[in-house]
Amino acid sequence: MSKMGRPKSDNAKEHIVAVRLTDEEHERLTMYAKRHSLNMSDVLKKGLYFILENKGED
Repeated sequence: MSKMGRPKSDNAKEHIVAVRLTDEEHERLTMYAKRHSLNMSDVLKKGLYFILENKGED
């Protein structure tokens, strides 16, 4: 019998990063995500990609 469950992803996300936010930062992040139909993780990843593409890696 084969294993049940979800198949492994080719690009597995194995790392978790926790970020502490103020109430205002959390509210702004939440509102941005809702306005753009994204989840909070996607907003933060887009911000990271934006910084890396526009400022270069230090």
